[in-house]
Amino acid sequence: MSSDFEAYEQDFGTITAEITNKIGRIPKLSGEEKTQLVLNVDKQLEEVRELLEQMDLEVREIPIQSRAMYNSRLKSYKQEMEKLEKDFKRSRIAYSDEVRNELLGDDASSSESQLVKLREERAHLLDNTEKLERSSRRLEAGYQIAVETEQVGQEILSNLHSDREKIQRARERLRETDANLGKSSRILTGMLRRIIQNRVLVFILGAIILLTIILAIYFNVRGH
Repeated sequence: MSSDFEAYEQDFGTITAEITNKIGRIPKLSGEEKTQLVLNVDKQLEEVRELLEQMDLEVREIPIQSRAMYNSRLKSYKQEMEKLEKDFKRSRIAYSDEVRNELLGDDASSSESQLVKLREERAHLLDNTEKLERSSRRLEAGYQIAVETEQVGQEILSNLHSDREKIQRARERLRETDANLGKSSRILTGMLRRIIQNRVLVFILGAIILLTIILAIYFNVRGH
C-alpha cells in the first residue's frame, strides 16, 4: 500500500511542478493562447484532485501505526493544492506589464481604474464559476449516491422477494408435515383402539373358557 502512495506522490510532484510553471506564464499571455493554457491547467488541477482522492484511499488502507505519518504528508499536499488553486485564480485575472500596456495603450494612467474594475468583475465572475463547478460536482456526487442507493434498494427488494418465496415454501412444507402428522396420529389411534379391543376380547374369551372348565369340573365331581 505504501508503495502505491509513493507512486502517487511522484505523480503529484510532477504535475504540480508543471502547473506552477504554467501558472507563472498565464499573466504574460492573452487571447486564445491564454485561454488554451488556462483550460490545460484546469484539466491538470482536476488530475491532481483525483490523485489526492486516490492517496486518501491508500492512507485508509495503511496500518494504524504508520497512518499518522502518511496523513501528515497528505495534509501538506492538500494545502499545496489549495495554494495552487489560489495562484491559478489570481493568474487568470492578472496581466503582465506588457499585456497591460497593450490593453491600455498610451492612456494607461487614465484607464487604470477601468482595469481595476475589470479585474474585480472578472474575479467576481470566476468566483461564481467556481461555485457553479463545486455545486455541479456535489450534484454529480449526490446523483451517484442516489443511483447507488437505488441499486442497493433494488437488491434488498430482490432479496426480500426471494426470502418471501422461501418462507412461503417453508410454510407449505410445514402444512404438509402437519397433515402427515395428523394422518399418522389417526392411524396410530385406530391401531391402539384395535389392540385394546383385541385384548378385551381375549380377556373375555379366556374368562369364558375358564368358567366352562370350572363348571365342567364341578358337574363331573357332583355326578360321582
